Amino acid sequence: MFFKNDDDRFASGGREKKLKTIPLLPLRDVIMFPHMVQPLFVGREKSINALEEAMSKDKGILLVAQKSAKTNDPAADDIYRVGTIGAIIQLLRLPDGTVKVLVEGKKRGEIIRYLPRTDFFQVEVEEIEEDDDANVETEAFIRSIHATFETYVKLNKKIPPDMLVHVSSIEEPSRLADTIVAHLTHLKLEDKQEILEVRDPSKRLEKLYAMMQGEIEILQVEKKIRARVKKQMEKTQKEYYLNEQMRAIQKELGDKDDFRAEVQELEDKLREKDMPDEAREKVEREIKKFKMMSPMSAEATVVRNYIDWMLALPWNEVTDDKIDIGECEKILDEDHFGLAKVKDRIIEYLAVQKLVGKLKGPILCLVGPPGVGKTSLGKSIGRATGRKFVRISLGGVRDEAEIRGHRRTYIGALPGKIIQGMRRAESNNPVFLLDEIDKLSSDFRGDPSSALMEVLDPEQNYMFQDHYLDCDYDLSKVMFVCTANQLSSIPAPLQDRMEIIRIEGYTEVDKLQIAKGWLVPKLAEDHGLKEVEMAYTDEAILEVIRHYTRESGVRSLERELGSIYRKIARRVAKEGTELSINIDGGGVHEYLGVKKFELNECDNIDQVGIVNGLTWTGYGGEIQTIEVSIVPGKGKVNITGNLGDVLQESAQAALSYIRSRANDLELPEEFYQKFDIHIHLPEGAQPKEGPSAGISLATAIASAFTKTPVLCSVAMTGEITLRGRVLPIGGLKEKLLAAHRAGIRTVLIPKANEKDVPDVPEKITKDLEIIFVEHMDEVLKAALVNGEDILKTSPPPRSDGEGSEGIKGPERPSEPVPSQI
Repeated sequence: MFFKNDDDRFASGGREKKLKTIPLLPLRDVIMFPHMVQPLFVGREKSINALEEAMSKDKGILLVAQKSAKTNDPAADDIYRVGTIGAIIQLLRLPDGTVKVLVEGKKRGEIIRYLPRTDFFQVEVEEIEEDDDANVETEAFIRSIHATFETYVKLNKKIPPDMLVHVSSIEEPSRLADTIVAHLTHLKLEDKQEILEVRDPSKRLEKLYAMMQGEIEILQVEKKIRARVKKQMEKTQKEYYLNEQMRAIQKELGDKDDFRAEVQELEDKLREKDMPDEAREKVEREIKKFKMMSPMSAEATVVRNYIDWMLALPWNEVTDDKIDIGECEKILDEDHFGLAKVKDRIIEYLAVQKLVGKLKGPILCLVGPPGVGKTSLGKSIGRATGRKFVRISLGGVRDEAEIRGHRRTYIGALPGKIIQGMRRAESNNPVFLLDEIDKLSSDFRGDPSSALMEVLDPEQNYMFQDHYLDCDYDLSKVMFVCTANQLSSIPAPLQDRMEIIRIEGYTEVDKLQIAKGWLVPKLAEDHGLKEVEMAYTDEAILEVIRHYTRESGVRSLERELGSIYRKIARRVAKEGTELSINIDGGGVHEYLGVKKFELNECDNIDQVGIVNGLTWTGYGGEIQTIEVSIVPGKGKVNITGNLGDVLQESAQAALSYIRSRANDLELPEEFYQKFDIHIHLPEGAQPKEGPSAGISLATAIASAFTKTPVLCSVAMTGEITLRGRVLPIGGLKEKLLAAHRAGIRTVLIPKANEKDVPDVPEKITKDLEIIFVEHMDEVLKAALVNGEDILKTSPPPRSDGEGSEGIKGPERPSEPVPSQI
């Protein structure tokens, strides 16, 4: 409400207003209350003029807060309407032109109107009188305010304790409220102004009480938070304090600051390291984080290990390839006998590398039985190419993290085996041997073979992601070489990313040459017998190969020869190096004792129902005798000898074929119902499996029923169908070697395997008559005594009807299994 002049003394309701004309001092972020003494620093020209006017007239001054402290030149609308009329106690001019003034609040005042002045604000103010008449409600509020303020002082350490004593002595409601609100430091300016504008002391106490309760709740929560944080940080602060003390003691003793030197060393290595931008940024961030940590903390150890791994990896360091094709061929021939296909593939790769200059690393997979030199061939590849060589074994790996690495969420985290191998190689283009890739397995921890697909895919491995590194690593320059014993246990998607090269094993001729050229000189040096005059005959080495080992490789051969050398070393140590030792075929038994294995040499007698089958095992080729006996009965078929399901099915197919040709074989009608048939494969403790004994079983059954002997000089292998077709088999090289070793003169093999004969050494094939057969009738004519007379008719014609041979059946597995017949 505004009055136009001093004569307007009465408002609505008949209450007389006490008006006073005084200067106005706008305040920033300060609310002035009655009974409050406050020093103020005044710098604005209008405010200084207002102070001078108040000092000269001794009328007092109105102290009112601005609505916004950022306003430098406030207008009437920027200033609250209610303030405090104060008296100037002291005024002091400072050298910088500002004024320090000490003022005391007297009464509340409300601005009625602004008077026209330009040098300062002059206003007409109504003095607000306080009504301190006590009643029961006011007395209750006063007691509650005293108790609440005491609680507030205990929680807020910024208020001095003597203030509590001063407040406890105040009984006037208005003065009590104004004194307490002035010391509530956490109240907002708007809340304090709201209390200042309340005219009724009782309502003012009520509002103040509510605000104090809210502040006390906030202070109690803050106290709980401080206590919880203090408890959590107590151990860390203690460790940090002790570490700082230790460092200070070391510094006083003259020791260098190891931690700072360590950080400096890491930064120097990073500047010198050639690495991608993504990896460099990660290392820079980790070093920055490492600087801020206590060196003894567990997290610092994790960060330091990560930095060491990143700086130790060969990001762009490569070795120069040797592209001398002739020298590479020489190295491969020096290290390994035979293995022409593998050597040709390596030479082809190097030739392309020489012409193109850059080629994505090939993925070779060497598949073969144990001991044939797969692992040592990987080393030779590294030596031939001039690259670093690194090997990891995947046998028994069942955790995907061993390939992709562990995430850095705990102290023991490490990169995967691939990244570990690259660190050992110290080169970005090594020859990387993944040994025993077929021994991978999977469980609840993941599938490692699936993780390997990214490693072995040339289209993906240029950005291989290891969980520990958490950034891309280029594996495209690496030449990966994998080894496996069984191709069937490698998942098909993983096989698709590799070039399969089979190493079938060594023949006796190969083993003899390896023993003479590599094993004997090596064992002589290892056993200290280089100075001893020793001589081996070929017959002695062949005796060891045939009767003391049974394998496709040469590992057992090396062990048996080593046993001979140990016994010779014992004699030399006792009698001296003047000995002259000659070992022939008969002398081997003196060193190795009784023969461990006997050759399956065939009988020299043609017998009924006995056929020489050829079988493939993990140790090489074997002669497997198949026996069939018939006795009067009711058509029961017994199959013994530890045969697998596939081999038993081959026996059923062979019997069905013989029944279909009963008329041509001049067998009585329903002959199979009057006799029990017993099929047996000797050495029943040895499991046997595979389909390639089909023609052997059919021949034995036909011989038993026709009572026609089988030629003892004939051996055979091949799969049979119900119509008598002969299907191809695997392991031909080993089977022909077994036939040659057993003295067989004629071998019957499927016509479809004719393409595999050139892979067999000429020394073997020249001593064998190899007959290629397409139908079972051809087998019977060649294997049975007077077979041409027994089966004079031609094979039944093929038709394209349902169930005929015109329908192509399932193909045989591409990979033979151990103990396969």
